Amino acid sequence: MLAEKAANPHLLVMSATPIPRTLGLLIYGDLDISILDELPPGRKPVKTRCITGKKRRDLYGFLDREIGAGRQVYIVCPAIEDTPDGGLNAVKSYYEDIAKALLPDRRVGLMHGKLKPKEKAAVMDDFKADRLDALVSTTVIEVGVDVPNATVMVIENAERYGLSALHQLRGRVGRGAAESWCFLVSDNTAESVQKRLKFLCSTSDGFAVAQFDLETRGPGDFFGSRQHGLPTLQIADLMNDTRTLHAAQAEAAALLAADPLLEAPEHSLLAAQVEQMFTKAGAMN
Repeated sequence: MLAEKAANPHLLVMSATPIPRTLGLLIYGDLDISILDELPPGRKPVKTRCITGKKRRDLYGFLDREIGAGRQVYIVCPAIEDTPDGGLNAVKSYYEDIAKALLPDRRVGLMHGKLKPKEKAAVMDDFKADRLDALVSTTVIEVGVDVPNATVMVIENAERYGLSALHQLRGRVGRGAAESWCFLVSDNTAESVQKRLKFLCSTSDGFAVAQFDLETRGPGDFFGSRQHGLPTLQIADLMNDTRTLHAAQAEAAALLAADPLLEAPEHSLLAAQVEQMFTKAGAMN
């Protein structure tokens, strides 16, 4: 199927979690797409809930029951060290002051990016081998971690993450046949924050998440490295001008088929503008 998708593609991009820029590039016309939108056999959708910090003790009661049933849990914090304003749950202090205190009889591990590679590998090996019941971590676990026995993901300060990042963290659970849960913990009552988090609770569709992120945070750079934010388009809008963008893509493809190097005299100005655009993008990176 991949071979039939395009003739001699230069790049194959595969993602379980589209980011706003991924969807932006699809709409912009720079990528063709194949969608696999079914869960692997035997898996169930992850149930996602928004809670406040006041419910943390009740949440930990649920975690303890899950562990008692033989399951494992992740707890993700947004920072390693405490911040000056105290507004973020730092993984080190959270591990000592909250996780170990509320799960006193359970085996709790700690993971973050400042650990040496061997130390991180040892912690993950212990978690995979079921020698740990709970893992308190930063987002270093968001990719490449597959522990089917883990059924609960708790994300502290959930308002600090983009929806695509939250969706990717949520994907660390629900990898086995057991029912799985993701809890988004936030005391931020801003309407925009609550709208984002409640949207994630309403869907497990990665492309719906990416589209919502695209609409609210922007696609980032098409020729740069930003994965979200305002695009470099001066007039067009990705979401509202999709038909026009597709028409422009078709016209560009036809023009390049007739004059691949833009060498015709009537295309000299266009060639100069294209070169200037890519030169500017390279300088920005």
